Amino acid sequence: MEEIQEKILKLREELHRHNHKYYTEDAPIISDFAFDQMLHELQELETQYPQFQDPNSPTQRVGGEVTKSFDTVSHRYPMYSLSNTYSKEELFQWEERIRKILGSEAVISYTCELKFDGASISLTYVDGALTQALTRGDGIQGDAITTNIKTIKTIPLKLNGDYPPFFEIRGEIILPWEGFHKMNKEREASGEPLYSNPRNTASGSLKLQDSRLVAERPLTCFLYGLAGDQLPINSQFEALEKARAWGFKVPDSARLVHSIDAVFDFITEWDAKRKALPYEIDGIVIKVNSLSQQEELGFTAKAPRWAMAYKYQAEQATTVLEGVQYQVGRTGAVTPVAQLQPVLISGTVVKRASLHNADQIEKLALRIGDTVFVEKGGEIIPKITAVKTDERGAEEDVVSFIAHCPECGSELEREAGEAQHYCKNETACPPQQIGKIQHFISRKAMDIEGLGGETVSLLFHEGLLSNVADLYHLQKEQILPLERMAEKSVSNLLEGIEKSKEKPFSKVLFGLGIRYVGETVAKRLTKAFGSLEALRSASIETLTATEEIGERIAQSLVDYFAVPTNQRLLEVLDSFGLQMEEVQTGRQFHTAFQGKRFVVSGVFERYSREAIKNEIEQLGGIIVSSVSSKTDYLVAGQGIGPSKKTKAEAMNIPILSEPDFITFKGNTE
Repeated sequence: MEEIQEKILKLREELHRHNHKYYTEDAPIISDFAFDQMLHELQELETQYPQFQDPNSPTQRVGGEVTKSFDTVSHRYPMYSLSNTYSKEELFQWEERIRKILGSEAVISYTCELKFDGASISLTYVDGALTQALTRGDGIQGDAITTNIKTIKTIPLKLNGDYPPFFEIRGEIILPWEGFHKMNKEREASGEPLYSNPRNTASGSLKLQDSRLVAERPLTCFLYGLAGDQLPINSQFEALEKARAWGFKVPDSARLVHSIDAVFDFITEWDAKRKALPYEIDGIVIKVNSLSQQEELGFTAKAPRWAMAYKYQAEQATTVLEGVQYQVGRTGAVTPVAQLQPVLISGTVVKRASLHNADQIEKLALRIGDTVFVEKGGEIIPKITAVKTDERGAEEDVVSFIAHCPECGSELEREAGEAQHYCKNETACPPQQIGKIQHFISRKAMDIEGLGGETVSLLFHEGLLSNVADLYHLQKEQILPLERMAEKSVSNLLEGIEKSKEKPFSKVLFGLGIRYVGETVAKRLTKAFGSLEALRSASIETLTATEEIGERIAQSLVDYFAVPTNQRLLEVLDSFGLQMEEVQTGRQFHTAFQGKRFVVSGVFERYSREAIKNEIEQLGGIIVSSVSSKTDYLVAGQGIGPSKKTKAEAMNIPILSEPDFITFKGNTE
């Protein structure tokens, strides 16, 4: 039996090696026939001796598992989006902002990489084996698609070399042009609708329920970013080289440069080359190379300060403006949408384009019948950029922004300093009410399982929902007779609503959809005030004294709580048992920590950075990203950026080493 096991292990090792040679290095050393024979032998042995099965065996790449649904899993390390620009000037401004933080004398190098146009993915490896694959999702949590990812042959199931025991690696799943065209030829031959573009096709492929279908698609993956604690690297470029050595497909195009001018040389070079690539790119990603400098620069709420995406100009086309419609959002904002003669742009048929607001319509001086230039902003959202003045519509067909809401007829208002027109009929304008409920149930808010946007719309039009509080009045006998409502789905819906009562106060506050109160602001407010009662009684002065709360947010909160219908809504939600105060779990807040602002920077021996931050927050402290006069403590690990330390010393801010922090924390227990 030992001989059989040894043979199986040897076959796996050989097949892993040949897979890497063929798909990653593009340098096969055996014939396809020889590879297939070896794989067939391994399949037979694993079937005959199931006790030696391994989820990362090369035989598992062929697919065969059917997934009814994909589990949603939180990212251990958030997958931030990137700030982007189309302008050389803005890229210079970005570098200026970096130098303000790092210091004018800082030596900064950059890693330049191609920006692949595909589906983002995060892979987890434990002891060199692939254990989990997650989509980006909302950056905080994504869908577990491990079985599907294992079918992509450029993703190694087992690694080589000196890899750490645990890490994550981020990359992009793409569909090369050759494979995309081949798939469309097959669909055309069978009379099926064609796929619109490689990016959407790649993204859709990852969510197929049958992994055998995923295995049939010619997907590939480029990896470009490591995440983890105490990784054996000091720079982004070193991370790429390490990943390549461990067995990942890492593009050879990445380049380490030492000036912003060299960054532009790279951008210009690939602008000329990109059309010849076998896959789509839509720009260049520029990252500060040093990881210690990245740590010092930190993040905004949505994006790293140390990275920027330079986007190439989108493909443009001309078409005819046939009309303008108006959409009303959940906040009452009214957005004009151009109705266009269908036109093909970047592989997609475009029939609609955003006109943004009244100013944009006036700037373009639009007339129905105009020939307009249309492009995909960021290759995603179509927009009208200009009018062909020699092919204009009739003067009597000038487009004027509407004065009344297209849904409820209320007069539109435009506040000073605002670009948008608003319908103020919050309580009776149907799309606003539907939008508010859809926001309330969304993943980042109350995350009510079994209830989607379409179902909300159906329940609203059936008269069962008029506001978010009505969700908690719903009865099984009311919903069951409705279209597409089966016994099981109704039970799941009602169970999801009931479970939502356990969501923390920050989720409830965000879910209310108060203007300018996003997810991060909601967390800050709940931490600062602790309860709805304290928050609704707070003055503008008290609110603006809170970290990251400006006058605009404060005024919006005061205005919201002053409206009688909102007051009644909150009372009803409270009566149904929703969480209206921040529940303290684990440790009790300590006066040495409560309300104090901590900056945590560097690498630590006993803790990960996230663990230290969690400890501080559990004890009532506030984590901030940069040192300022409001900072109370700097917790400094190894490799901390000199700028943070210098600022703290200049402002006489206490600096705690890891042992100092442990002692400081111990004194509170």
